[in-house]
Amino acid sequence: MSTATAVAPESNVAVRQNFKDKYEQYIRGKWVTPSSGKYFDNAAPLDGKVFIKAAHGNAKDVKIAIDTAYAAFTIWGKSAATYRGNLLIKIAQIIEDNLEYLAIVETIDNGKAIRETRLADLPLVIDHFYYFAGVIRADEGSMSEHDEDPICINVHEPIGVVRQIIPWNFPY
Repeated sequence: MSTATAVAPESNVAVRQNFKDKYEQYIRGKWVTPSSGKYFDNAAPLDGKVFIKAAHGNAKDVKIAIDTAYAAFTIWGKSAATYRGNLLIKIAQIIEDNLEYLAIVETIDNGKAIRETRLADLPLVIDHFYYFAGVIRADEGSMSEHDEDPICINVHEPIGVVRQIIPWNFPY
């Protein structure tokens, strides 16, 4: 298992990549058109220019994605810790292998300095995937005695689908 290492780039200028005109939603393991058929302009904070059109999902799309996640959980929740850990390692490796490209895309998308995405944000993402891949495999239940009779037993098991709304507030 490798760890993310920051390599000094030749330049601190993010070269605009060639993007597709529009991007779909990734649901049920494939790219799908939003049920509304709508897309929104995604402008780069660097220059204010629209660089892609992104799928504009709605409540129907969210419900499909959540239902899909619950269906997948029935398999994921029963999968071995080794299997889950190995998948996290694969994700880390793919991010690491594509670090420069992902750093440029992230910089164009949110206006953050390329040196931050290249040398901090993405290496930390990679480290987190490797870390949690190890935690999954090393995690064990525990038992403790509180006094002469009661015993507390901790058993770790998947509990279900988690939804999260991630704030986006950079560079403002």
